[in-house]
Amino acid sequence: MASGRRDIGREELAAAIERGDGVVVDALGPVSFAAAHLPTAVNIPPERVDALAPRRIPDLDTVVVVYCAGEDCSSSVDVANRLVELGNRDVRHYSGGKRDWTDAGLALEGSRV
Repeated sequence: MASGRRDIGREELAAAIERGDGVVVDALGPVSFAAAHLPTAVNIPPERVDALAPRRIPDLDTVVVVYCAGEDCSSSVDVANRLVELGNRDVRHYSGGKRDWTDAGLALEGSRV
């Protein structure tokens, strides 16, 4: 399979989370992540990708979905691109992020939800 990054929509992501498929990555800072994140997400901010990705995503063939706050947030693009550079073969970008997720009435996890 060729390495690369592609987009993923809310419905496809929600179904993957429900099935337990892949790893969901929140690309925001640790404080934002602790307050609210998509179900099952792990936190990998842009400045920590090299240190955290090998531990949180040990299998380079795992489907990885990266998101951040919303369409105007570039952290998820930075993290997704770096994961591809590190050899992850199936990286997907959820550009709508937390904003799109909550606008659709879907639940978040964290200390402020």
